[in-house]
Amino acid sequence: MGAPPSNDTKIFPLVKCSDADKVVSMLGFLLSVPTREDYEVVDPKKDLEDSCRPKCAKPLLAYQACAKRIQSDETGSKHCTGQYFDYWQCLDHHVAPKLFEKLK
Repeated sequence: MGAPPSNDTKIFPLVKCSDADKVVSMLGFLLSVPTREDYEVVDPKKDLEDSCRPKCAKPLLAYQACAKRIQSDETGSKHCTGQYFDYWQCLDHHVAPKLFEKLK
């Protein structure tokens, strides 16, 4: 290896004033372009789920009734997994077509 060059002009060629103005203008433009961090990402699925909840009232009521029924179970052997999944399957069924329209 040799000694580093002592003159910066060997590394960075001189730029004419008119070119420098163009470079500064371009840099200003690039710095003003919005980036991902400038936007708040919103999950459309949550809003769609809220709008579809009334359509899934029956499975929700079945789940809530089951949860109330097993509330006093101290053994931990009773559960409402079936009703819980029925409710979420209903929501997914109604949300999926609308969600994929927004994602296209």
